[in-house]
Amino acid sequence: MNNTALTDKHISLGAKMVPFAGYNMPVQYEGINAEHATVRKAVGVFDVSHMGEFILKGENALDLIQRVISNDASKLYDGKVQYAYLPNEEGGIVDDLLIYRIDEKSYMLVVNASNIEKDWNWISKFNTKGVEMHNISDQTSLLAVQGPKAAEALQSLTGIDLASMEYYTFTNGVFAGVENVVVSATGYTGAGGFEIYCDNAHAETIWNAVFEAGAAFGIKPIGLGARDTLRLEMGFCLYGNDIDDTTSPIEAGLGWVTKFSKAFTNSESLQVEKEAGVKRRLIGFEMIDRGIPRHDYEIVDADGNVIGKVTSGTQSPSLQKAIGMGYVTKENAKEGAEIYISIRNNNIKAKVVKFPFFK
Repeated sequence: MNNTALTDKHISLGAKMVPFAGYNMPVQYEGINAEHATVRKAVGVFDVSHMGEFILKGENALDLIQRVISNDASKLYDGKVQYAYLPNEEGGIVDDLLIYRIDEKSYMLVVNASNIEKDWNWISKFNTKGVEMHNISDQTSLLAVQGPKAAEALQSLTGIDLASMEYYTFTNGVFAGVENVVVSATGYTGAGGFEIYCDNAHAETIWNAVFEAGAAFGIKPIGLGARDTLRLEMGFCLYGNDIDDTTSPIEAGLGWVTKFSKAFTNSESLQVEKEAGVKRRLIGFEMIDRGIPRHDYEIVDADGNVIGKVTSGTQSPSLQKAIGMGYVTKENAKEGAEIYISIRNNNIKAKVVKFPFFK
């Protein structure tokens, strides 16, 4: 089991620790609902140092990225971030990721913790033109400071004007007295905020400074449990649950980051699939009757015919109702459609709704 540079800190704060993607991670401190509310209303800090970071450098760095990702990274400028996925050759998804353009010949890719080795091997396979690749995952710590008060809580720690940072941009500067810190504004909670990338050696210094600066704003540590309920309320996919090696990115609603203006892995097949139309779709749904949907529960129609499967589900702390995501046949994917979730041999009524659940 891997530890982050902050594992001892979480244990000292009384976190409930669980294994996640090979790491010993805090799932909750005072409770998922309370932590969820802290992020929605004030500001909370997640240790997400288990995420992977790769640096790609050289004349052909962009060319390599363009060949392996779905989106068009040529549209990036220095300090801009882009969301994309790595398609596989069978119509599924190797991983979803973020691309940070440092400069014309240097990029940082941020990948999911459970896929670090898989993604590295996959990208390396296509590196036929001598791109310099560095896996800096093990030496990099990452804090996500999320919530409407994040900019105010952090501003005293840096000369970077946090309030004016645009969504999906980043900058490199001094933060909490530490040089060469990357601060970005991407977010996975829908509550606004920032990500702080630093060397492991500075993680505890930055963590302590963030909590000291944020004390007046009600800052609290937040576990991965609330991270999951927050992302689900926004309808954001979680790799391994909602998308994986077998799911079609077109069915998953990722057509918006699938750019056919260039060739990439399996692009021809994906274009055919998009033009022909998909047989099933990833939908959001709210429970009408009482019951909580869980991963892999069957979704059925009024006659009990299986029409799909739940990929993510929870009791939404913000909405005070049960919500979920899942794949259903195209005919049952329309907004407002009545569907049923099979929970312990009972078919519980739900309806299809638009993302995000939390507005």
